[in-house]
Amino acid sequence: MKYLLSLLIGLALTMPAIAQEDLSIPLIEVEGYSVRKMAPDEAVFSINLQEKSMKVSEAIEVLNAKTKNLAKALDKARIKDYKLVADNYAVNINRIYRSGYSRDSGYVASQTLKITTNSKNEDLQKIVESIQDAGDMSFNLHFQVSEETQKSLEDQLLTEALKNAESRARLISETLGIKSIRVHRVSLNSPNQPVYKMQAMRASADSSNEAMIAPDEMSLEKRIIVKYTY
Repeated sequence: MKYLLSLLIGLALTMPAIAQEDLSIPLIEVEGYSVRKMAPDEAVFSINLQEKSMKVSEAIEVLNAKTKNLAKALDKARIKDYKLVADNYAVNINRIYRSGYSRDSGYVASQTLKITTNSKNEDLQKIVESIQDAGDMSFNLHFQVSEETQKSLEDQLLTEALKNAESRARLISETLGIKSIRVHRVSLNSPNQPVYKMQAMRASADSSNEAMIAPDEMSLEKRIIVKYTY
């Protein structure tokens, strides 16, 4: 704890010094940018379950039964290459507010089920039908670039962003007649940022809307700040 406190104090003292240093040094500050457009490679069905009961055990039992029903429906439909996981499990008091007063009426148990599969899986429509067959469930479907794919592109995006920053800085320096520049500081704004349109469907959607299950093109972006001194 003492080490952490000393480190924080040290950072607090050095930050003004860094800011003052930048003011005293001639700098060219540019943003480097790279983008890679691609089709998403993962489809994720998110199903939010909620059950109210006077007893916690009863609410949990119903949630477990719904989860088992969904697993059985997916198995019965012989869905290929998917992963079903439960997440965000919670039990809260069911508090009802009326006319300025509150009253506790049992409990609310909730959890999220996620079905993850390849975006090109031919069984996407079967997954929709399985959710419908499992009971009274609504869901959202969205497409995304998998974490594995994002990591595989990390170095390429960073390299492209650095080259973009260098190109912009040299254009500025040449235009202003500055003979030479060198890197002073590099700051990573953020990790890869996938930008895409989310598609949503509900379990009540008619099965004839199969055309809705199609991913939009996504953009994976990287932005950095580079300061050059001259």
